[in-house]
Amino acid sequence: MSYLDFLRLAIPETIVVVAALAVLGVDLVVLRGVETRLRLLIGTMISCVGCLGGVAWLLAFPQTGNFMHGMLVANPLTRIVMIALLLLTIATLLLSLETRFTPHIGEFFALVLLGTVGMLFLVSTEDILMIFVSLELTSLSLYILTAFDKSSVKSSEAALKYFLFGGMAAAFTLFGLSLLYGIAHSTNLGQIAQAIAQKATHASAGAGASHLTLDPVLILAIVLTVAGFGFKLATVPFHLWAPDAYQGAPIPSAALIASGSKLAGFFILAKVMFLGFAGAEGTVAWRAFLPGWVPLLAVIAAASMVLGNLAALVQGSVRRLIAYSAIAHSGYMLIALLSHQVEAMAPLLYYVMTYGLTTLGAFGVVGVVQERAGGDRLADFAGLGRSAPLLSFCMLIFMLSLAGIPPLAGFFGKFYLFSFALSAPGSGLGLLWLVSLAIGMSAVSLYYYLQVLKQIYVVPTAASGTSVKTPVSTQTVLVLLALAVLVLGCVPGLVLIPILSALRL
Repeated sequence: MSYLDFLRLAIPETIVVVAALAVLGVDLVVLRGVETRLRLLIGTMISCVGCLGGVAWLLAFPQTGNFMHGMLVANPLTRIVMIALLLLTIATLLLSLETRFTPHIGEFFALVLLGTVGMLFLVSTEDILMIFVSLELTSLSLYILTAFDKSSVKSSEAALKYFLFGGMAAAFTLFGLSLLYGIAHSTNLGQIAQAIAQKATHASAGAGASHLTLDPVLILAIVLTVAGFGFKLATVPFHLWAPDAYQGAPIPSAALIASGSKLAGFFILAKVMFLGFAGAEGTVAWRAFLPGWVPLLAVIAAASMVLGNLAALVQGSVRRLIAYSAIAHSGYMLIALLSHQVEAMAPLLYYVMTYGLTTLGAFGVVGVVQERAGGDRLADFAGLGRSAPLLSFCMLIFMLSLAGIPPLAGFFGKFYLFSFALSAPGSGLGLLWLVSLAIGMSAVSLYYYLQVLKQIYVVPTAASGTSVKTPVSTQTVLVLLALAVLVLGCVPGLVLIPILSALRL
């Protein structure tokens, strides 16, 4: 392919970059002396138009191609994920319309769009060099967005912790990827898998049987790569930044970290595992344990589910509760990868997409309450059901979906993911222990989600409490998100059918 073909494949990312430059230029040159409310409105419009332009291009001109041996890949599956990322970004931008945490409007929207560009490139590549560059573009944007509320000490502290942990994780990731390059002499995931298969040796296990033995350098590469991605996805034991970042970051920044960043991260992790580490899976079956990345991810998944849910039980801050809930949900999502089947992309993507919608909505409600009460403590939600019934009903849908209550999207996502893990070829009942643990931890999670709803619907409003009218724009976005969670739970085929069709191509 020529560079002209490359530019054609990268048109959606180019549109978003142009939108980022446009919103930054317009705000700096034209709108500096204008009222903040108008600047927010114009900035949101320009940013949303850019994202919608990317979506329109992907829908109107679907393309397939592979530039420079996987440096940039376009196919139906990546197109679906890119559209989902752009729609999540649009929802984040609309939730930013009523924010008051910064006068630097253009810079904020530009960073949101540039972070989205990093995610778009991340899901569109099968090259470890491009993966690392895209990860860092996304991460640097998110670090700055976390610190964007200069009036909040918590925001600065959260960003510092996020940045320090992120720098360490980037070093682990780069070291692991460099070992892969040393093994394969290539940065392409497919060629790395071929080199792994050639270097794998078989050792005698007695009675004529043999088992696969992994190269020690490959084992180290797997561990370091999983550690790097574990940080991005907030899995145990790489989760320590998440509670502070979710609590201290401005609401739109935290929402983007919890939705779009998680979708892009899990999609590229699945690519790396399925394509790059093919042949080094191992197994977690009780009587046929073999070393590989599957046992490693199984341990991380179990630890994430247990720690995330148990830590969430004692949280007084709803933002920190959502953060520990996100750690637990990362554990659930990892279960999809353990079947090491490409078809696992379907339950994984459905789960991550609907989780992103739900978490965006939950953060939107928390933002409204924080504006009203000045905090995000559980007690700040007391009596919300009487003072803001529509807002409270949206939060009811979000909390119950996160808990996995039918007929919401969270229930079908867990049901589909767990059933796939048990029925996938090659996994059998080897994952039964992990799925059983996940079901048990889901039951535990219901308690702390109901604690939020108890404050909203049962506990009376404090005498000193004040109420603030929910902005129409925020209310509209939250209603649409709640409706999407309900509809996708009742009609999951709206998302699953395109994903399954893309996997068959």
